[in-house]
Amino acid sequence: MGRDDWFRNKKWDAATEAHFNEKLSRARDKAQPLRIQASYLASTNPRAALALLDRYFALGNHFDIASAFLNQAEAHLTLGELEEAIRSLEKALQRERDFPNVKTQAWSRFAILVAERKLDHLYDKALRVLEENPPSSLSFPVDGFLWKAAFGLIADATGQRKHAAETAAKALEFAALTHSGFRYRADVGLVGARYDELKHELHHLVRN
Repeated sequence: MGRDDWFRNKKWDAATEAHFNEKLSRARDKAQPLRIQASYLASTNPRAALALLDRYFALGNHFDIASAFLNQAEAHLTLGELEEAIRSLEKALQRERDFPNVKTQAWSRFAILVAERKLDHLYDKALRVLEENPPSSLSFPVDGFLWKAAFGLIADATGQRKHAAETAAKALEFAALTHSGFRYRADVGLVGARYDELKHELHHLVRN
């Protein structure tokens, strides 16, 4: 077992929790293990993840707090708690505005969530988030795909059909890429086989 594997458990039971807590009690840095372990459980054991994050937040302010809010949002989404997830994502985004040197995927998670769920009262906020994270600042094809996808869906929902179709087509171009553009990381950050439902919706926008 690696030195840090004790806070990267993919399964969580009484024995695992006890081992984690025993190791945590002796750790100099308690915040990072709590946050990272929560990230591993957000989609499989969201209540445990939220409990770990409560302990993380109780320790005060840390450099990765935006990531913690993002993990919290994912756990809430797993539980179907949409409003709570939105609040957590907004906290992550505000943290990044205050401390822009630490970035997460909160921008794409928020924009896609608003676009896919058709949360029209949040369209302006989602567009602001996209404006704050322009395609020119993004590193990987999947980022460009998510940016264009969110923008296209919102454009379609607000009656901008031609703009929606054009943006959706660009998103699908990003999805089709098989090389990241990085010489030594050719397969990193590709869309690949992910986001099938989103791709289907984008194809529909292009055809219309």
